[in-house]
Amino acid sequence: MAEQLKETTDAGASKPGATGVGPGRHPSRRRKVLRRIFRGLAGLAILGAAGFLLYRHFATYESTDDAQIDGYIYPVSSRVAGYVNRVLVDDNQYVAAGTVLVQLDPTDYRVAVANAEAALANDQASAASVATNVPITSVNTSSQVSTAEAGVRDAAAALVGAQRQYEAARATLRQAEANDRKAQDDVDRYRPLAEQDEIPQQQYIQALDSQRATAAAVESARSAAAAVEQSITQSQARLTQAQAQLRAAETRPQQISVQQSKARAAREETERAAAVLRQARLNLTYTTIVAPVSGLVGQRSAQPGQTVAPGQQMMTIVPLDSQNIWVTANFKETQLKHMHPGQSAEISVDTYGRTYRGHVLNVGGATGARYSLLPPENATGNYVKVVQRIPVKIVFENGQDPEHLLRLGMSVEPRVKVQ
Repeated sequence: MAEQLKETTDAGASKPGATGVGPGRHPSRRRKVLRRIFRGLAGLAILGAAGFLLYRHFATYESTDDAQIDGYIYPVSSRVAGYVNRVLVDDNQYVAAGTVLVQLDPTDYRVAVANAEAALANDQASAASVATNVPITSVNTSSQVSTAEAGVRDAAAALVGAQRQYEAARATLRQAEANDRKAQDDVDRYRPLAEQDEIPQQQYIQALDSQRATAAAVESARSAAAAVEQSITQSQARLTQAQAQLRAAETRPQQISVQQSKARAAREETERAAAVLRQARLNLTYTTIVAPVSGLVGQRSAQPGQTVAPGQQMMTIVPLDSQNIWVTANFKETQLKHMHPGQSAEISVDTYGRTYRGHVLNVGGATGARYSLLPPENATGNYVKVVQRIPVKIVFENGQDPEHLLRLGMSVEPRVKVQ
C-alpha cells in the first residue's frame, strides 16, 4: 500500500502543472488512494479475525473417524437340559424383555417337582414324629429315675433284712450244734454205764432220743441258714439290678439330648427336602426361556426337536435403547491432553447423516495395542515411535434415538468439546 501510494504521488507530481497547491484534481485522486488503503486494511482485519475464530473453533473440539457404536450383546442359553418344543422368535425380530423365546419340554421337571413334594411331605411327617418323642422321653426318664431310686431303696432294705435273718439263722445253728454236741457227749457217757447196768436203760434211751432230736435241729438250722443265705444272694442281685436301672435312668439328660439331636436331624432333612423342591420348581421355570432385555434377536440356532445342554447358546439379543449402547472412539494420545469425563460431544453417524448428542463417560485404561492378542514388545530394540490410540467411551444422552435406528458396529465421527 505504501509503495502504491508513493507511485501515485510521484505520478501526480510528474504531470505538468502539478504543484503543492495545485488545482482540485489532485486532492480527489489522493482520497481514492486512501480509500483503497482503508479497504485493504479492513479486509486484512476481517481475514485475521475469521482465521482467529476458526482457530479457536477447531482448537475447542477434538474429533476422530476411528470410532464405532458398541454395546453389550446378551447371549441367550438354557440353564437346564431339555428337548426344544417350540421356538417363538426369529432372527432380526424385536422382542421386549420377558418375552418367551424358547419352550423346552417340562414333563421331566414336573415329575421331579412331584417327587420332591412327596419326599418333603414324608420328611415333615418323620420330623413331627421325632419331635413328639422329645417330651415323651423327658417324662419317661423322669419317672424311671423315681422308680429306680425306690427300687434301690427297697432292694437295699431287703438285703439288710436278709443279712439280719442270716445272722439269726447262724446263731440258731450254732446253738443247735452246741446242743447236739452236749447230747452226743451224754450218749457217749451213758453208753458204757448202760452196758454195765450202772444206770437204767431208760435213761440211756432218753439220751439217744435227745441226741437224735438235737441232730435234727442242727440240720434244720443249717437248712434255714442256707435258705437265708440264698435270700441274701437274691437281695444282692436285686440291689445290683436296681442300681443298674438307676444308673440307666440317670442318663436322662443324655437320652433327651439324643432325642433332640434326632429331632434336629429330622428338621434339617426336612429343610434339605424343601431345598430340593425349590430347586425342582426353579428347574421347571427354566424350561421357559425368556428375553433378558429388549432388543433384536440375532444368531438364532435353536430349532424345534433339538436337545440342548445347560449353558448351550441358542441365540443373542442386541439391545437398541440408547442407554444400552455407546460409542468407542479411538483418539490419538496427543488429543487427550484436555479431555476428561463429562465433556459434551457431537456424534455424526455415517449411515443416516445425523448428529446425536452425548458426553464422555470415561477414558480407557490402556491403548488399543495393549488390549490386542499379541501386545507389541518395545524392549526388543526394534522400537519405532508411533502415535498410539486410546479408547474413549462416549454415551448418548437420553432420548437421542427414539426410533432405535442405531446399530452396533456402525461407523461414527464424534467431536468432543475439550475447552
